[in-house]
Amino acid sequence: MVNMAERSKPSEDVLAVLNARSQDIFRKLVERYLDTGTPVASRDLARMLSVGLSPASVRNVMADLEDLGLIAAPHTSAGRLPTQQGLRFFVDAMLEVGAVNEDERTQIAKQIQGPAAFGQVEDLLTEASQLLSGLSHGAGVVIAHKADVVLKHIEFIRLDAERAMVVLVGEDGSVENRIMPLPPGLAASALAQASNYLAHFAVGKTVGETLKALRDQREATLHELDELTRKLVEAGLATLSKNGAAQPPTVIVRGRANLINDAMESEDLTRVRQLFDELESRDGLIELLGDTEMAQGVKIFIGSENKLFSLSGSSVILSPYKDANQKVVGVLGVIGPTRLNYARIVPVVDYTANVVSAMMARKG
Repeated sequence: MVNMAERSKPSEDVLAVLNARSQDIFRKLVERYLDTGTPVASRDLARMLSVGLSPASVRNVMADLEDLGLIAAPHTSAGRLPTQQGLRFFVDAMLEVGAVNEDERTQIAKQIQGPAAFGQVEDLLTEASQLLSGLSHGAGVVIAHKADVVLKHIEFIRLDAERAMVVLVGEDGSVENRIMPLPPGLAASALAQASNYLAHFAVGKTVGETLKALRDQREATLHELDELTRKLVEAGLATLSKNGAAQPPTVIVRGRANLINDAMESEDLTRVRQLFDELESRDGLIELLGDTEMAQGVKIFIGSENKLFSLSGSSVILSPYKDANQKVVGVLGVIGPTRLNYARIVPVVDYTANVVSAMMARKG
């Protein structure tokens, strides 16, 4: 379920130098931190252990863990917190992931397979993002490749003497307008002729399929048009090709407020707001999408492991979802503090991705 192959070797190396007592103390410390979010003291750990150890003995083990870079003191506190390296090690080597409980399965099915399932794909993905936010008390996020919709209508509309607008209407009801230059001296009838010419190839096809069909037939059919209309069609082709490539991904984020609390330091608040700005601007999203969609299951990024989340100090748990052809078309998951309940949220994200994939297959 969780893709950990890339980091298994470093985890094995660390695991090899820790005896059973050190592993037990480290596990207890991390689990306590994930539960409370506060530094864990040796006295508290001594009470939690199944074998009797004095706080002094626990402190000696904690010193060794600190030397390995797995834990650190946040300030002058007697307690210790896991470092990013320590959390990575815990997730890779010690995390025990359970199954999604029956109540959560029911809730996921009800929300994703409910009314949103009969709307547009974006409605379904928005519902999934909202659902994940509610279940995790973090922010739910969906990052999707921009769909190449099937065209229902295409038309040129003159804006002024030098510009026209290409109107693309999809079978899903979406409308997209693209501005393009007009050849000088173009007659009004040429716009209608060019619209009819492109519509012949476009209706019932995606933009990509339309471009291929037009290029395949270009030499055989363009000679039927007069010179200015031919230039208009060529300009339209260039506009469709330019805008059809490298489209930024669609991003849906719900539950942003869950990442902000009244006790936050102003510096932390600034970092979280910067994360939101970066999500909106799409910076780093294509790389994140690529990193995750190659995974066989859930992938976990902690802190600076992904540059998009490095400044905010967040963790993100993501899983790819697929369409009817089993092609990965996006990823979904949860953004939260590094002290996320990984054991619970990992299976929830994985199960939600499977449900969304099943719904996408039905729509396909």
